[in-house]
Amino acid sequence: MSVIRDRRQFLRQMLALTITGVGASACRTSKPAAVNPTPAEPVEAFVATPGAAAPKPTSAPALVRPSPSVPQAARPTSQAAQPAAQPPAAPAVALPTAADTADLAVARGSGADPAELVHRAIAALGGIERFVKPGANVIVKPNICTAYYGPEYAATTNPQVVAAVVALCLGAGAKRVRVMDAPFGGTAQNAYAKSGIGDAVQAAGGEMEVMSRMRYRALELPNGRKIKEWQVYGDALDADVLINLPIAKDHGSTRLTLGMKNLMGLIQDRSGFHSRGLDQCIADLNSSLKPQLTVVDAVRILMENGPTGGNLNDVKATGTVIASADIVAADAYATTLFGMTGKDIGYIRLGAEMGLGQMDLNAVRTVEIPV
Repeated sequence: MSVIRDRRQFLRQMLALTITGVGASACRTSKPAAVNPTPAEPVEAFVATPGAAAPKPTSAPALVRPSPSVPQAARPTSQAAQPAAQPPAAPAVALPTAADTADLAVARGSGADPAELVHRAIAALGGIERFVKPGANVIVKPNICTAYYGPEYAATTNPQVVAAVVALCLGAGAKRVRVMDAPFGGTAQNAYAKSGIGDAVQAAGGEMEVMSRMRYRALELPNGRKIKEWQVYGDALDADVLINLPIAKDHGSTRLTLGMKNLMGLIQDRSGFHSRGLDQCIADLNSSLKPQLTVVDAVRILMENGPTGGNLNDVKATGTVIASADIVAADAYATTLFGMTGKDIGYIRLGAEMGLGQMDLNAVRTVEIPV
C-alpha cells in the first residue's frame, strides 16, 4: 500500500509540473516578438478657425483610419460604410456639337479686345479644334497689301486678330503655323513690319514667310467659267489647313475686298484676272482654292479710297469679327457693314450662283455675340 501511495504522490507531482510548464510556455508565445510601435501618421497642414468645418478628405488611401477629431458616431463602422453624401458638383459646361454650332458667328463690341472677338466668334463655330487637328501644318493668309501704312489705317488686317488666330492654332496642337501675303506695294519684309503683323505673329509663336516665286504651281479649276487653271502658291495648296484672314475694306475695282478676293494674294499674274473679268475670275479661283475657315477682320474698316487708304477719316471703328467655314456667307454678312448686301458685290453673287456658299443670310444659322 505504501508503494502504491508513493507512486500516486509521484504522479500528482509530475502532473503539477507539466501543467505549470505549459502555462509558462503559453504566456511566452502570446507576446509578439520584437514588435515596433506604429509610427504616427502625417498630419495635413490645416489651421482650424472658429466655426470652420473640418477639411474634407481627399482621395482615400488603401486603408483609412478615422481621425480622432471626427465624432465616433460619424466614423464608418465597416469597409462597406460610405461617407455622408456631398452636395452634387456643378455640371460641366457642354461643348458645342455639330447640331448646335453656328454656320456664321459675329462677335461685336465697341472698344472690345480684338483677340477676344476672335475667340468668341471661333468658339461659336465649335472651336478652333473643329478646323485644326494636332500636328497640322497651317497657313494663315491675311491682307498685307502694302508697306505704306500702319494698322490704324485699316488697309491691312489687324495684327491682334492675326496673332489671336495663330495662338489658337498652336493651342490646338498645330505643328507649324505660317503667315504670308504678297504685297503689291513695297517689299514683303517692310510690309510685314509696317503692318505690325510680323511682330505680333512672332510673339504668338508663328512664322512669317516671304513667298518665293519658285513655289507657285498650276491649280486646276475644272468648274471655272473664265479660267480653268492658274498659278497658285504651292505651300497653300499643300497645307493641312488654310485660314483666310481678310480685312473688310473698300476697293476701287470690286467695290469691296473681303474673303473671296483676299485669296488673290496667293496667285501669280493678278493682272490676268483683271483682263479676263475680275469678279468671275475670283469666283473661279474660289471654286478650287477653298480655305477651311474665313475670319473677317472688321475691327476697323476702310470705307473709301481702298484698297490702300491713307486717310484716317476714311476709317470706321465697328469692333466686329466675322467667322465662318462658308466664305460666301462671311463675305455677304461683311457687306452689311457698308450698307450693302451680297448681291451688290459681283464675286459674292457669282460665288453663290456657282454653289460655293450661301449668300442669303436668312438661310444661314447665324449667332451674334456681344462682347
